[in-house]
Amino acid sequence: MSGPLYVPVLPTRPHAAEAFRRLWPDVRAVIRPLWNLPPLPGAAPEALGTVVAQYVDRVSAVSRRGGWLDAPFGEDAQTAALAEALALYCAWGWLLPVTGPERTGAQQAAAVETARRCLRGLGVRVRVTGEWDGRLGEDVRGLLARTGPEVPVDLLLDMGAVLDDRPDAGKEALRALDALMPLTAWRNAVLLGGAFPRVTADMVEQGRCEAGRAEWRMWHEVRATGRAYAPLLGYGDYGVQSPNALAQAPAPGRKGGPPWGVLRYTTGSTYLFVKTLTRGADRIAVNRGAARRIVESPEFRGAGAGPGEEWLSDCANGPLSTGEGVGGPTEWLRAGNLQHMTYVVRSLPGG
Repeated sequence: MSGPLYVPVLPTRPHAAEAFRRLWPDVRAVIRPLWNLPPLPGAAPEALGTVVAQYVDRVSAVSRRGGWLDAPFGEDAQTAALAEALALYCAWGWLLPVTGPERTGAQQAAAVETARRCLRGLGVRVRVTGEWDGRLGEDVRGLLARTGPEVPVDLLLDMGAVLDDRPDAGKEALRALDALMPLTAWRNAVLLGGAFPRVTADMVEQGRCEAGRAEWRMWHEVRATGRAYAPLLGYGDYGVQSPNALAQAPAPGRKGGPPWGVLRYTTGSTYLFVKTLTRGADRIAVNRGAARRIVESPEFRGAGAGPGEEWLSDCANGPLSTGEGVGGPTEWLRAGNLQHMTYVVRSLPGG
């Protein structure tokens, strides 16, 4: 079993696709994203091909080395049309279809059929957001039986939000892996989790806040158990967004939004976020000051560490006479994911 060094769970949004594109080539080469289509509530099946293309064309173009493509929020009435639309990117691109034990029979069948036609494999995404339920193992066994041995399968064990309020996440991951790993000869097995919290105004009232990287601790806890599969277990996370962000439906033309945002930075054990402003007379000074708080912190890895750090350094050192380079929510997310993905790759064995 050998596979990607790092699997980030990313939305099929422009900021994520652009961040992945801007990674240094050696970093991008060892990453295989799990791309997630957002909810498309009420989208008519006959229009889904066009809608899906608006989201997936961009990520397919930057995923030349592969990855997975999932539509976890698809409505039952959209199953057939979504499967047809996504199959195009699996057939002509390098992305693999995804299913899971909790999906409908129709979605499972469609994903398996796409995998059989495309001949490159199938992602089996098993979600464990609380305690491990042994019935999931039996459901996965049944799914694998219907898939057949001719289709290579990848286990994507998704623990969802792994914050400090889930101290037993490592134990639950082990229970799941102990049940799932013997079911088949998985081509890849990856442990996924997200520990970046949903940032609220109260959290950044003082300008700066930190949160623990609980999903990073979980992965190391599992790797340290001595299980035969542990050294081969891949690492994945949700980047610098809360897992709940994936479930946000698009709102075309939406204006407004909060008057504040955050710059994000990843350290060895924490996520650091610093308040920024989206509008107001003090926006330039506050945003450059926020970047300086990161750049001048002991954890900052230097402007040469990657394109995310370079952007932060340029923002911090820009003139107060112009707002050019201070960014907005999209740029802040992009820079956050750039520094995060680069740092994760450099932190992993072999990175």
